[in-house]
Amino acid sequence: MGIFSELIADISSLLSRYGSAYLGGIRNTLVLALAATAIGCVIGFLCGILNTIPHSKTDNPIKRVVLAVVRAVIRVYVEVFRGTPMVLQAVFIYYGVPYVTGGQVKFTNVWVAALLVVSINTGAYMAESVRGGIISVDPGQTEGAKAIGMTHVQTMMNVIIPQALRNIMPQIGNNFIINIKDTSVMFIISFTEFFAAHRGAVGATYKYFPSATIEMVGYLCMTLAASFILRAVERRMDGSDNYELVSEDQLVMAAGTYNHPDRGTPFDERHKPSRDAVIQEVRFGRNRGER
Repeated sequence: MGIFSELIADISSLLSRYGSAYLGGIRNTLVLALAATAIGCVIGFLCGILNTIPHSKTDNPIKRVVLAVVRAVIRVYVEVFRGTPMVLQAVFIYYGVPYVTGGQVKFTNVWVAALLVVSINTGAYMAESVRGGIISVDPGQTEGAKAIGMTHVQTMMNVIIPQALRNIMPQIGNNFIINIKDTSVMFIISFTEFFAAHRGAVGATYKYFPSATIEMVGYLCMTLAASFILRAVERRMDGSDNYELVSEDQLVMAAGTYNHPDRGTPFDERHKPSRDAVIQEVRFGRNRGER
């Protein structure tokens, strides 16, 4: 019990001295993860749509060449950013751009650099997820849309993308949770997120394990809250699973409620004089004076 009491005391001491730094790091982590996931989804959808544009040997050669080049660029982008660690991507972008340009181009705002790194990394993963989501939609949906005259753009926007979005919603949530944790590597470019607050507290107090405990609990709370919210969004997108059938059929209710026209009028089919007059008109037409 003495060890746990000492741990609790150290945690309380750290929170009293660096509580605002931890909270600021949590805020920066959530904002960066949310914004980067949203931008990464946009990048992923663009890449996924470009990767699934239909083409054939009978198409215009220029179209085929352009699509081949675009898909090659997307493939290189996806493989490079999926196959390298985010911490090295941050180093190459934040420090490599000024190095290559001789200091002519550099990041003056670390927020912009961090958002760019995480967004591009997320977009590389989302590109393949979106492509898989689009392919998973039944091809009959596309054929049906074409049958009613929809263009490819209309089909994608109104038929395919909404269904693909629901299919890849778990992957979007997974990427958001990963980004909450992976933003911890942004300390390499001096971005003050949650893990950077931990490093600052440890550097001043040398209480590594108590501070790591705070970090562990903080990240766990953020990811659990994100999981709960994302599952609620998925259920909302699924709609109700208990549909009540219509208890009253309007066609059935209308049956037997037809009222015959008033007797003696030209519309009364049960009134013999009126019926004979209608038959006479059909056969011989109206008299000139009645027209």
